Amino acid sequence: MIYGSSTFIHVGQIHVDHAPSAISTVLGSCVSVCLYDGELGIGGMNHYLLPFWNGNGLQTPKFGNISIPKLIEAMIEKGSSRQSIQAKLFGGASMNISGSEGMMIGEKNIIVARQILEEYKIPIIAEDIGGQNGRKIQFNLEQGKVLLKYASRNDFRS
Repeated sequence: MIYGSSTFIHVGQIHVDHAPSAISTVLGSCVSVCLYDGELGIGGMNHYLLPFWNGNGLQTPKFGNISIPKLIEAMIEKGSSRQSIQAKLFGGASMNISGSEGMMIGEKNIIVARQILEEYKIPIIAEDIGGQNGRKIQFNLEQGKVLLKYASRNDFRS
C-alpha cells in the first residue's frame, strides 16, 4: 500500500522524491533506472527512449546517456551520496518495431544503463529487463520496493 502521493512519469522525464511517495511509469523498449537511498528514504526514477544522444538537437533526458547522469545528480542534490545509492533496472523489451535496428533498441538501452551505473560505481541490486513484454512499474519510496506488472501489447497502442 502506498501512503502519500504518486507521480507518473513519461518518456524523457526524471523524478526524485522522498518517502512516503511513489513514482510510476509504463515501459516497452524504454528503460527506467530506479535509484534509492535507504538511509534518507530518497528515490528517483527516469524513463528514457534511446540509449545515446547523437549530437543533434537538445540534450534531453529521453536519451540514456543524458538521463542517467541527470538522475544521479538530482539524487545528490537532494542529499544522497553515491556510496549510499543502489539501483534497480526495468524495461528494455524487444517490442515489434520494424527493422533490425528497432529490435535492438531495448537491448542497447539496457547496456547503456549498466555501463553508466558501473562508471558511477552504483550497484544494481535488482532488475527485470529484456523479454517481449512491456511493464508497468511503481516505485514505493517508503520501502524502496518496485511493484511490477507485465503489460499486454494493447497497453502500448493509442
